[in-house]
Amino acid sequence: GAYQSCSRHGNEGDPVAMSFVADGYQAFVLQYSVITTSQKGEAAFPAQLLDVAKAMLTIRENAEDWFTDPDKITLIGFSAGGHLAAHYSTMYDCKEVREVFPESKPVNASVLSYPVITADPAHGHIGSFDNLLGKPERTEEEINYFSCDRRVTENTPPAYIWHTANDSCVPVMNSLLYAGALSQHNVPFELHIFPFGYHGSSTVDGTSCNDIPDNMKCAAEWLDDVKRWLKLMNISF
Repeated sequence: GAYQSCSRHGNEGDPVAMSFVADGYQAFVLQYSVITTSQKGEAAFPAQLLDVAKAMLTIRENAEDWFTDPDKITLIGFSAGGHLAAHYSTMYDCKEVREVFPESKPVNASVLSYPVITADPAHGHIGSFDNLLGKPERTEEEINYFSCDRRVTENTPPAYIWHTANDSCVPVMNSLLYAGALSQHNVPFELHIFPFGYHGSSTVDGTSCNDIPDNMKCAAEWLDDVKRWLKLMNISF
């Protein structure tokens, strides 16, 4: 979380991947760079974007052997990982990526789960950007550069976004800002705001949560619902 650690075997990694595998999808879990694994621990950026770019190229290069369709790749992220998914979706061809991977490829869709989106202090999860940039201060230029809603264009891939209205860690405004930006640029999206639920609830079942209050059980609908959406977007097997 917060570009400080990366959930893999925990609640936002394998349980999600296995749910998709059970329904016939090919799934890959990326252990992307965070501040504690970056060189000298200085900052995560741009290492995490490079990790995604490399993963996308690797999947494409092995598409035939791995039985994957390179034209139906969806990037899924949770919290800070949601920022990474949105950031790559909007900036796969930015200068930092293209300097290392000149042939970096876009994804076909993103699934953003209670994502960190904006670097604006008014709504942003400040700790994520402290770790991403390795410093507590940000210029207006940096706020614009790292706020995914401000990077959306008409070429941004479709997105399925879900959040909970009472998320006390990452404000729901993050999802609203990204959805608003997609709407302004006529990019297809689906947005679900569930009334209750704590941050980090992932699959909202026993594989990822120790306790699920009755008022948040409805949020578990997102996992089946996103598979319906992928078929609607023709980004499915």
